[in-house]
Amino acid sequence: MKILHLCLASFYIDNYSYQENMLPKYHKEMGFDVEIVASLVSFDENGKSCLLKTDDTYINEYNIPVTRLKYKNIKASKRLRRYKNTYDTLNKIKPDIIFIHGCQFLDIRYVVKYVQNHKNVKVFVDNHADFSNSATNWVSKNIQHKIIWRHCAQLIEPYVSKFYGVLPARVDFLRDVYKIPEEKVELLVMGADDEKVKEAKNPNIRKEIRKKYNIEDDDFLIMTGGKIDNNKPQTLLLMEAVKEIDNPNLKLIVFGSVIPELKERFNDLLCNNVKYIGWVNSKEIYKYFGAADLVVFPGLHSVFWEQVVGLGKPCVFRYMDGFTHIDLDGNCTFLYKDSVNEIKKVINEIINNDELFEHMKRIAKTKGMDRFSYKKIAQKSILRE
Repeated sequence: MKILHLCLASFYIDNYSYQENMLPKYHKEMGFDVEIVASLVSFDENGKSCLLKTDDTYINEYNIPVTRLKYKNIKASKRLRRYKNTYDTLNKIKPDIIFIHGCQFLDIRYVVKYVQNHKNVKVFVDNHADFSNSATNWVSKNIQHKIIWRHCAQLIEPYVSKFYGVLPARVDFLRDVYKIPEEKVELLVMGADDEKVKEAKNPNIRKEIRKKYNIEDDDFLIMTGGKIDNNKPQTLLLMEAVKEIDNPNLKLIVFGSVIPELKERFNDLLCNNVKYIGWVNSKEIYKYFGAADLVVFPGLHSVFWEQVVGLGKPCVFRYMDGFTHIDLDGNCTFLYKDSVNEIKKVINEIINNDELFEHMKRIAKTKGMDRFSYKKIAQKSILRE
């Protein structure tokens, strides 16, 4: 049976650990014949969005064929997502199951046409849009999403077995903005790559990373990572908090990119207890998080949240309404203010209360690694428990 993953609503990035990468990987592991059809949008070596020049078919790192489609007209079609040969490509691949990553593309009408001509094909749709990353101005909300993309969602809806929001806020977005019926909408969390989790759990890797940065076995290591920019400046508050806590065994490692405007303040916060290690290769990120005792994300949501919960690590997150799916009744706690004092209070409560920290670790390992396993998420995504 053939599963086609359709990534035409935005991008598909080779060698990353996004849901668009992980679901095909584990569907193939389940024994399905898997293919991917994607736009030309990818990331360059610096992690910035770029447009690939090739539109051919190639084999990715999981031995899955990937076909890239060109836009019909680069200026008009890139925004509305209209591609060359969409229907012909579907007919050539002949999928039995189509998993659509985002329904926000006008060429979804060709998927409808294909399904109408192949009555036994099952269709699933996920949604990565919410009000924190989409519909952020009047035109985007009322024209792009409530008219154009709602129209696309409504076109495919009669043929869809299940619409998945990958966050609670994105489930709400499907219902409230695209008007998808309640009974067709469900949460399908993003997760952690089981293979990377197993690798990161190797105690020797933990020792190697800690030794590399002079972190002793009895040090309490906090880790945080990601882009540090005007959307996520709260990392600076975390650095300041750790610097101010009078505990020589408390260490913080920060990785990621820092925008020039914040670089001077960022550098001023570095000290013996606060280390910056630059950008970490995406293939190594699980290992670095695995070396930590506690992972703290004081800023906006990123895919790291689910990866770290799936790694079985106790965490501290910034509270965001509609993003509390990572709370498994004990594995994490939340920050409610952009405040150095609040961060200090939360960290001190954790490191000075062994019973609390042991409880966090226990819940993280027993619930987090099960709930956020991409192997299990992949099974659930096509209604196979």
